[in-house]
Amino acid sequence: MGSLSNTQAVPLVCKAAVVVNKGPKYELQLRTDYPVPVPAAGELLLRLNCCGLCMSDHHFMLGDWDFEMPCDCAGHEGAGFVAALGPEVNAEEWKVGDRAGIKPMYDTCHACEYCRNGMETYCDKVITTGAMKNGTYCEYVISPARYTTRIPNNVADEVAAPTMCSGATIYAALKASKARAGQWVVVPGAGGGVGHQALGYGRALGLRLIAVDTGVEKEEMCLELGAEAFIDFKKCADVEAEVKRLTGGGAHAVIVTGGTAAAYKSATMLLRKGGVQVCVGLPPVGAAIAGADPLHIIMNKITILGSLVGSKSDVDESLDFIARGLVKPRITVLPFEKFSEGLKMLVEGRAAGRVVIDYNL
Repeated sequence: MGSLSNTQAVPLVCKAAVVVNKGPKYELQLRTDYPVPVPAAGELLLRLNCCGLCMSDHHFMLGDWDFEMPCDCAGHEGAGFVAALGPEVNAEEWKVGDRAGIKPMYDTCHACEYCRNGMETYCDKVITTGAMKNGTYCEYVISPARYTTRIPNNVADEVAAPTMCSGATIYAALKASKARAGQWVVVPGAGGGVGHQALGYGRALGLRLIAVDTGVEKEEMCLELGAEAFIDFKKCADVEAEVKRLTGGGAHAVIVTGGTAAAYKSATMLLRKGGVQVCVGLPPVGAAIAGADPLHIIMNKITILGSLVGSKSDVDESLDFIARGLVKPRITVLPFEKFSEGLKMLVEGRAAGRVVIDYNL
């Protein structure tokens, strides 16, 4: 363990939503006595103001991704400020009080071919936040100085936090689709925390957007955010036919944000010839298959690709869109005491937009 230097008042204990009974019956135990960590060499101690809730948190705690979670606290969308510098942190680069955010990827090797070509989130030695290392479900969290994100002064913490994952993830997926201004993009799961941001970034990029989800609240939100049409999959008898009617033959790209078998089963058939399906939503292991009959894929020149989370540069670019007022995510802010309630809203699909926990409420 390192020693604190260049600190402001740092408490010994803090708030944390600690996962207990990991697995199908996991629960969150809300604590106000969780030990504040001490930054080692090259590390920052961040005091988070806000924490975004992501479905990945649920899957890590549930254990249905066949992935070990040795840490106590999930979460990978955090925004706050630097509370302390560990040894060997350049005091000219980072100062106590600087605004900062922590992302899904805690750190990478910074040396492999993926790290060198902008694909560092696919590094074989990547360390994940909220799975391998304690994440943003804890008020105070460690973040390597070299991989910590700076937050622009005109982006509020409740907006910056989910941008660390959901905003940058969908922005990266839109770039991966290679859809150009004026082309059609369909977003299954458009009313959720990731999907609704596809509408904001997509509109800023000049794309024509069709939202697929269900419910009046989500429909109103999606149309306000820039979708030209909303298809309620519970009311529409033939989503494929409706997409092809609206687009004149099919979408140029489909960004699958919902990690369900149903979303993946239908996505490929929503594309026109030469279309691209980008897989973003992560279902449980073995629960879904992306694609269609190879004959259909070949005859229609369909591309199917995966896109994990945004790189460090993707996060910076995503924040810049917000700082310039081009993207305005929809956020529901809840106090720390409603952590479990917020997660339940997310898991049950009742949250329109992103749910964020404010540690100050």
